[in-house]
Amino acid sequence: MKRLSKIARSASPTSATQLRRQAYGVDGVRDFLRDVLAIANAAVEGPRYIFVGVDIDEHGQKRFHDIDEQDFSGKPSYQSLANEYIEPAVRIRFRPVSVDGKRIGVFEIGDCQDRPYMMRMDYSETLRRGDAYARTRDKAVKLGRRQLQELFEKKFRDAVSAVDIELGFPGEIIHKDLAIETHDLARLPSAIASSKLEQLINIQNSARNTGSTTVMARLTHARLFGADDPYVDRSPQQLMQDMQQIRDKHRDHDEQFLYESHADSLQLVVYNQGDDPIVDASLTLVLPNHNEFYVAAQLPRKLVRDSFVDRTPEEIAAYPSVSLADDRVQITCKIGDIPAGEPVEAFGIPVRICAGKSLRGRRFGVRFSLHGQNLRSPAQGTLRLLFTP
Repeated sequence: MKRLSKIARSASPTSATQLRRQAYGVDGVRDFLRDVLAIANAAVEGPRYIFVGVDIDEHGQKRFHDIDEQDFSGKPSYQSLANEYIEPAVRIRFRPVSVDGKRIGVFEIGDCQDRPYMMRMDYSETLRRGDAYARTRDKAVKLGRRQLQELFEKKFRDAVSAVDIELGFPGEIIHKDLAIETHDLARLPSAIASSKLEQLINIQNSARNTGSTTVMARLTHARLFGADDPYVDRSPQQLMQDMQQIRDKHRDHDEQFLYESHADSLQLVVYNQGDDPIVDASLTLVLPNHNEFYVAAQLPRKLVRDSFVDRTPEEIAAYPSVSLADDRVQITCKIGDIPAGEPVEAFGIPVRICAGKSLRGRRFGVRFSLHGQNLRSPAQGTLRLLFTP
């Protein structure tokens, strides 16, 4: 905050800095969208700022004015408005800052490398889809066809071609196929526990149907669970309830089996063979889903001295985002800048996967899409997982 206060005190109207006396509020959304477009399209490097609650009087003296606290409550949500109406996405943060005892507002807009920024849809009769502005010194100027064409041509000249991107599995060379070992999922702790309960249920049902005693049930219990686990007379209905709770009860042990002791690691490498770095890269993978193909949605808890403990915030943040649907698995991650001529691992922590034996001999396609601010088009393709015995 001290940094922003210092910038506010020294700021003057430029292509990268705008001063505004009043907050935008709900009545100033059009002005807000126009100003964000203009400052995002300004021909400057680095972050840009819009200060609200700041102006310069007729004597050239800077003045600071309190901005109502409600303007920072998210109504309107300035970031949401920018996301909804402006393309490509603009990174923007709005926060209160105290300067000389006055609470002003600061919009901090990240380095804008993806110009031109334009209206994605109509907001009003005077701010329509395709409109674009650029800030020149202290004014917002609407861009015409020639200016837009120049920005697009510059963007194309400065862009990295997807042809220069190689992506695959790591090794001495970048591989397009990855062998995945398959495992007997009947050995899952929850599957073993379910099997034992099912045997106990069958013995109890048989004993009740024949009118015999519970001796067989006691003997079966001792054989399955050991003499140290005392027998408790439970009805088949109670045992069925236990069956339904087994997954939750054994969740940590199941995840230890799937994502630690029997896991394969899924890591990808991106090799930028162009001359310029890829800016602000992100990666999306799409794989088929299957009832014997397990992908960890998050890192499993760590087993430490016979108990499970949570992962550190750093480990959690380094693991990619995994979303599971009925027919597919989607994995996304933010890579950041990818330098030229140096292979870069996509995931801070590799994705944990585990496959059952029913997948032996099968192949899964892994569709990838790599995006970057200065990529002319996404780098796309398909890799393969090969399931082995």
